[in-house]
Amino acid sequence: MKIAIAADHAGFVLKEKLRQTQTGEGHQVTDFGPAGPESCDYPDYAKPVANEVAAGRAERGILVCSTGIGMAMAANKVAGVRAAPGVSEDEVRLTREHNDANVLTLGARYLDDDQARKLTRIFLETDFAGGRHARRVAKIEQMGQAPDPAGGQ
Repeated sequence: MKIAIAADHAGFVLKEKLRQTQTGEGHQVTDFGPAGPESCDYPDYAKPVANEVAAGRAERGILVCSTGIGMAMAANKVAGVRAAPGVSEDEVRLTREHNDANVLTLGARYLDDDQARKLTRIFLETDFAGGRHARRVAKIEQMGQAPDPAGGQ
């Protein structure tokens, strides 16, 4: 699988470990930085990962910051991206099955290495269920289009 990955300074160490794990498992991983743990701004790293996923050059994205929330907020500004913070195994499985999430965001402050690896594995191995969920995901995608000037639905 083609995976785009990035972090900010708070997520740098965990990102490096996840990149190594995913590469070791045979995935093609493109690392968008940073190259070190120096202070940086998470939107600068969320954007290229989100763009790669939205353009179809990466099948999935992984973003790591302190909480996972800032990265999710930034990545979700890119049309076609459905980024979700990974907190529990069940939530990650369901966000793939029901929401077709294509970017996983992780909070380095709240996950140990094993938990992060487990959540990432679930994210990469779980398929979208489709069916009634496809209709809902399509509605999310429509929300990313230009607003209706009349204010309607």
